[in-house]
Amino acid sequence: MQAQSVLVVGCGVIGLTSALELQRAGFRVSIAARALPPDTVSNVAAAIWSPYAVSPPGRCDAWANVSYGRFRELARDVSSGVIMRTGIELYPPDCESAALVSALPGARPAREEELRPGYASGVVFEAPVIETGIYLPWLMRQFGAGGGVIEVADFASLEEALERAPIVVNCSGLGARELARDATMYAIRGQILRVERGAVEKFALDHDPSGGTTYVIPRSNDCVLGGTREERREDLRPDARQSEDIRRRCANLVPAVGTARVLQTLVGLRPGRPVVRLELERRGARTIVHNYGHGGAGVTLSWGCASEVRDRLLQTGVT
Repeated sequence: MQAQSVLVVGCGVIGLTSALELQRAGFRVSIAARALPPDTVSNVAAAIWSPYAVSPPGRCDAWANVSYGRFRELARDVSSGVIMRTGIELYPPDCESAALVSALPGARPAREEELRPGYASGVVFEAPVIETGIYLPWLMRQFGAGGGVIEVADFASLEEALERAPIVVNCSGLGARELARDATMYAIRGQILRVERGAVEKFALDHDPSGGTTYVIPRSNDCVLGGTREERREDLRPDARQSEDIRRRCANLVPAVGTARVLQTLVGLRPGRPVVRLELERRGARTIVHNYGHGGAGVTLSWGCASEVRDRLLQTGVT
């Protein structure tokens, strides 16, 4: 049987992962996007596996678990840009540890001497750290090696995309406001700092629901400090006061980063939505699979969501 043609709209981590998973399942896949890496919000992501502040919880936990397993496998390939790091997630008083994190292989409660002042508990675990500047080009190379084509295209509507292929996978992120006419989409502004890594080897996360998330993520050649979460603010200019606040909060978690030299300040707009939209829509004889609205958890959910996109299309019998 001849493979069906699929057009993936969007070339961030969600679009690239979906395209690669479908290609490996036997579909004939191409990607069209308004912007390509490195000019996507995925390139700005701190990109540690961390299913934070994303809904619906049950489905997101399942997607995150699939992704965790895939990233562990990819970490064996030094060219992928995925590395495994050990670190700690800290919790203030009256804040429970995340069940998903606590259930990871090898995870354990933090010992008292591992806690920073002001924190009541913590979990020590191993997590994938994804260096998007390496990982996204790796995904593109994998897709290209399988015969996939990537092009720049700016569609006015999904109907226009459906003129190109009988199956469209909508991974347009924040662009779904216009492309899918989704009024529930909103921007979540995030600012991070890239600093010299020095001797920092372990990550540290503070997922205090009252004050946003703070994180120190050592990568191979630098360290990412974050972050901010500002809903419905779309200013891409770096905010100096936020940079100072990020540095202060991160130094409270890992004192060594308090004097680290800043290499770069980055700002991106995450694709926010009340819940991730992953569903199949029929339009006559044509099919759309929506896969967007992942907030700040796009990398964390990417392989799990891509696997569900694949399964939904296979179950329809379109191949």
